Amino acid sequence: MKYKDYSAHIWNRINTTLDLVLKDDPAPIAAFDADGTLWDIDLGETFFHYQIDNKLVELPEKPWDLYQEMKAENPQKAYLWLAQICRGKSLAQVHQWAQEAISTHSPLPVFLEQKKLIDLMLSKGVQIFIVTASVKWSVEPGAAILGLGKDSVIGVETLIENNTITEHQKGLITYRQGKVDALLQKTKGKLPFFSAGNTMGDFQLLQAATHLSLAVSAASRDDKLFKTELELQENAEKNNWLTHRFV
Repeated sequence: MKYKDYSAHIWNRINTTLDLVLKDDPAPIAAFDADGTLWDIDLGETFFHYQIDNKLVELPEKPWDLYQEMKAENPQKAYLWLAQICRGKSLAQVHQWAQEAISTHSPLPVFLEQKKLIDLMLSKGVQIFIVTASVKWSVEPGAAILGLGKDSVIGVETLIENNTITEHQKGLITYRQGKVDALLQKTKGKLPFFSAGNTMGDFQLLQAATHLSLAVSAASRDDKLFKTELELQENAEKNNWLTHRFV
């Protein structure tokens, strides 16, 4: 699919703000949500489908339905569970599965304007973090396509002991305020000058940006994300944030 480019207004705001920030800080921070913000796919759920289809982990009956029910009742619990089902597997094995899962959707539907933006920021010395409610391991291959390392991905994960994944939560659940708190843990309290997201799950992340926030959307009217993307766009307009619709 051909996605709409950013307007000249958006690029002007970004370039002007970036130049301003760099005068005082040679290594500012930018934060991006992942799914629906950097690419038009949910890598966390894509990975889960791959695990189900290939019977890679032990799962209850109708695991997708169970996950949806859990997410409706308690999103944080559901997102953690997607990491916990990897328990007993080696991290190397899960990394391999994540790479295979993303390969089934090649080429990944990256929003090219986001790739251009990230390339620009990297060339200027900006530290970029992807802050996602998806399992960290599932998003890392997508980050690599954008030229970012595993350490730039802040997501849901469980503790690893003797290179084996456990069911014990590691760090914060990176959803809503948890995204901001986890980012600040990573940056030792330094706020991002720029944040981008697509749903109300990213609202606090955009709120935390010191200079510029960008709300994007791509969901069609019959998509489950349309309502929450629209709500973020409406909040963005109230807060004088940048908005862009890719389709």
